[in-house]
Amino acid sequence: MAKPIIEVANLSDTGLKRPHNEDSTVTDSELGLAVVADGMGGYKAGEVASAIAAQLILDEVANALAKGGGDNGAGRNGLGPGGQALREAIIHANAEVYRTAQEVPQCQGMGTTVVVVLYHAGKVSIAHVGDSRVYRLQGNEFQQVTRDHSLIQELIDRGFFTPEEAAANTPKNLVTRALGIELTVEVDVQEQEAQPGEIFLLCSDGLNDMVDDEEIHLTLSKYSANLVEAASQLVRLANEKGGKDNISVVLVRPLEGRTETPGLMAKINRFLKRSS
Repeated sequence: MAKPIIEVANLSDTGLKRPHNEDSTVTDSELGLAVVADGMGGYKAGEVASAIAAQLILDEVANALAKGGGDNGAGRNGLGPGGQALREAIIHANAEVYRTAQEVPQCQGMGTTVVVVLYHAGKVSIAHVGDSRVYRLQGNEFQQVTRDHSLIQELIDRGFFTPEEAAANTPKNLVTRALGIELTVEVDVQEQEAQPGEIFLLCSDGLNDMVDDEEIHLTLSKYSANLVEAASQLVRLANEKGGKDNISVVLVRPLEGRTETPGLMAKINRFLKRSS
């Protein structure tokens, strides 16, 4: 049985205003994968879209890495095997959500955001479509890793508004990219070396629309020793501030010594045996 390579906490809450939860979350500590998807559409159709995307991404990434498919894709788009596996899985998820939306009348117009973190071979790969976010806490440094695919962010990027002006004058839920809306989708993927002690926060906008980044930072830092408690406190804060949307929080921390490249470690061990 494979050993876990990440510690995870996973919490999704309906919030105080929505009749049901259209977010979906999936984690696999042995694979090193975490997914948050925020669905949208008609009655419960968003729930269908997010569930399709989250589960398909998990299955596709697991299959790709198990078969070496991710490694075969290394180098394309400048990505390593983990990043390439994420990109391909999200593209396939988009096609499946789109197909379902076209073929099932109750699902017409549905879509979903998605954000994914994968630890593989000593690297962490981060992929997203839409306005669900990834934040990273490393020591005292806290930063938003992803850039929202939203109308607000586009207006800020083009210099029409400051972040404060855009938040006050622009609807927050207008995304410029989502899975299932068109047959093809552009996926943003980035990769970096895995670092001991870092914590990644994946969340739907039900968290960051209610709780500002500074308070998220302070809460995550305060409860960093207990990821389950940290997730619970973040969801509690979002509900205390109105709970206007579904709230999903997934926290990921690499387990020490479990995220290195297996092939490299095997070579080192063989070298040490020859030298002894």
